[in-house]
Amino acid sequence: MPKNQIAGKRKFYIGLMKTLMAVSAVLTSALALFLVIYVLVKGLPNITWELLSTAPSYLSDRIGILPDILNTVYIILATLVFVIPLGVGAAIYLTEYAKNKRLVAAIEYAAETLSGIPSIIYGLVGMLFFCEFLNMQTSLLAGALTLVIMNLPTIMRTTQESLKTVPQSYREGAFGLGAGKWRVIRTVVLPGCVDGVITGCILTVGRILGESAALLFTAGVAHSLNGLFAGLGKSGATLTVALYFYAKEQGEFSVAFAIAAILILLTLLVNVLVALVGRYFKKRRSL
Repeated sequence: MPKNQIAGKRKFYIGLMKTLMAVSAVLTSALALFLVIYVLVKGLPNITWELLSTAPSYLSDRIGILPDILNTVYIILATLVFVIPLGVGAAIYLTEYAKNKRLVAAIEYAAETLSGIPSIIYGLVGMLFFCEFLNMQTSLLAGALTLVIMNLPTIMRTTQESLKTVPQSYREGAFGLGAGKWRVIRTVVLPGCVDGVITGCILTVGRILGESAALLFTAGVAHSLNGLFAGLGKSGATLTVALYFYAKEQGEFSVAFAIAAILILLTLLVNVLVALVGRYFKKRRSL
């Protein structure tokens, strides 16, 4: 076959692949943009101060999502309190201390598997273990512990990858100055990978905001107004669960779209925070 024909076929193939990739990118972006704009257009006009600042009252037919907002904040705080030490500690052990490579590979494979399990299975296991076996009943604490198991692989893997980016020469220099293993990790390694820990935490917050199936089984659907410590021991609906409740059970689609708009804005805020954190630490490293 002549060289000019081969070059022509190659050029046609490259052009076809570029076109397909461009079409795929445009379709994906258009779909995401349409979804965001549609939810915001339908939801933002329904967001009022009364909706955000009051609790629902079935006697006066008043609808308010303040308990759902607070429950979301409570469950985020409770999840982060448990998952950050566990995830960061596991990542430090696997990266800095573990000598058995097969054990490390097995744990990493288990973490990858956990991250791919459907959330409704986590909810079923959380209901049977935390709510029934440990007798926590349906509560925000049971939901938070279920979310800890769900988000542990995210924190662990992001911290692990960030730990691996710290140059080995930093560790060797600290060892050469007489520092012990833990002191090197605490004063040299962890400050060098704090961006990965923060990014993992922000991604975890984003996943908690969007979770509903697991919380339906474990946290419940109550709309009662409680304080932080009292609320953790009681049933409570987060924003995503409240969205399901108002849309499916009560047919209040205006409220459902308002909650959806709030969740979209919070998700966009989480993505912006991830980008800003990454940019900040990138500039810091380049100085």
